[in-house]
Amino acid sequence: MASTDKLSPRDRLLDAAARLSYRDGVSVGVEALCREAGVSKRSMYQLFDSKDEMLAASLERRIPWYEARFSHPDAAAASPRERILYVFQRLEKASVETDYHGCPYLAALVELKDPRHPASLVARGVKERLARTFRAEAERGGARDPERLARQLVLVFDGASARAGAGVENLADGLATSTATALLDAAGLA
Repeated sequence: MASTDKLSPRDRLLDAAARLSYRDGVSVGVEALCREAGVSKRSMYQLFDSKDEMLAASLERRIPWYEARFSHPDAAAASPRERILYVFQRLEKASVETDYHGCPYLAALVELKDPRHPASLVARGVKERLARTFRAEAERGGARDPERLARQLVLVFDGASARAGAGVENLADGLATSTATALLDAAGLA
């Protein structure tokens, strides 16, 4: 990774927005973001129309990393069941990291409340892609009601992520994976 002094002001702002909004919430102030990035407010507003646009761009920029984190390393050889359960195994692993604060996309949706906010639109898109992925895997695995199973899996994912991120649940014991397994079994997924 390039050192921060070699990153453009835009990249430094996006990195700062990702770090601070994940750690402190999306209400983090422009002053703090600019200070963290080492960029003036004037420069920030030359690069982005608003803090809201910068936050949305930061979330958008993180999508490939986020989605890769939950993608099975050998997806072609894995069964739909294995690909789904891998998501929950990775969630459990991530949840015990010291800097884990839950799903950044769920957090943005919960904090912002406004479905038209640019960051809400990005976050909602990520959550909808997760549901579509679960639905497609459920269909491939022969689940009786793929749509319902996908909704249940997202509910478990988001609930586990939120509870672990808030520090009220420890997922190291496999609770999220065992819950997802029970749902897969009940849905008749092979």
